[in-house]
Amino acid sequence: MAGSTYGTLFTVTTWGESHGPALGAVVDGCPSGLSLCENDIQKYLDRRRPGQGKFTTARREKDTAEILSGVFEGRTTGTPISIIIRNNDQISRDYDTLKNCFRPGHADFTFDQKYGFRDYRGGGRSSGRETIGRVAAGAVACRLLESVGIRITAYTKSIGPISVPDGEYDFTQISENPLYMPSRSFSEEASAYLESCIKNQDSSGGIIECQIEGIPAGIGEPVFHKLDAALAQAVMSIGAVKGVEIGDGFRSALAKGSDNNDAFTFDGSRIRKRTNHSGGTLGGLSDGSTLIFRAAVKPTPSIARPQHTVTSDGKEIELSIHGRHDPVIVPRAVVVVEAMAALALADLLMINMSSRLENFTAFYYPKDSKERRS
Repeated sequence: MAGSTYGTLFTVTTWGESHGPALGAVVDGCPSGLSLCENDIQKYLDRRRPGQGKFTTARREKDTAEILSGVFEGRTTGTPISIIIRNNDQISRDYDTLKNCFRPGHADFTFDQKYGFRDYRGGGRSSGRETIGRVAAGAVACRLLESVGIRITAYTKSIGPISVPDGEYDFTQISENPLYMPSRSFSEEASAYLESCIKNQDSSGGIIECQIEGIPAGIGEPVFHKLDAALAQAVMSIGAVKGVEIGDGFRSALAKGSDNNDAFTFDGSRIRKRTNHSGGTLGGLSDGSTLIFRAAVKPTPSIARPQHTVTSDGKEIELSIHGRHDPVIVPRAVVVVEAMAALALADLLMINMSSRLENFTAFYYPKDSKERRS
């Protein structure tokens, strides 16, 4: 299987299956000297950990991070950082009845067509549990971004038809409710909606929004590796994500240029935009304002309600999926979106260091020293 590695200079390779002995990630290209410990990674893993409430799968996993390499005495060494998270609560027998049929909304059929063989226990590499490696690696990237003052905040914008209006955000509420919504009242309303979905043996989708502060202007490559494109590719690689929009996104198609353009102004210290319809990018490069994007997450495909499908030999059947599944993916995917945004940005920041000759010469010939850097 190709395609398990992301990035150009700051790279991550994820590995492992949902019902295998462990999952993990290898981060390569992280500079030496970054303060990093297992707790820095654990606090991100805890946000996506299953078994934390009625709106998550009942699978009980501690999801404990163990750093195997690349860190010494609390700092990165510049060598590959290998992180492992062991599986402890697989119930593979729940999937025995599914090995010869194709679950609607899952990758069973496409995996069979590609490989002629698949791990039917929870979907193998196509399982949402694969994202645990992304989150572990994203935690490392977030530490790197924090060192240069970049802060990422992701949250649940909507669950089904319940959406928090832009002017009613209360970011202090994000970690105070199980849905990670920036509003107590809308979280309660969304919870009631999810209760009805569960009662009807169904599931829900939603939208995750992400805001990134502190990005300097000029990050991104202006043709094929635009900041917009890099973020979209990173976030769209998450299995449940079916759409990404930046700034006003699809609303831009309904606007006029006079409304959609962001006017520039000078505030006495720097040039900035009066509005932010573009979402923090212009020409594929960051413009110094808040980067805002949203990801559309599909409903959990594993539902108890009977669905029509076929077996591998073409027999028509009705299928009810049993076992432990999330009625909504969105809350646990918030930190996954945050992680992928961090990985994309960390990589682009490192690439950007080579965009000017002055950056190159400043490193090898610092102005305060006539001696060449060894």
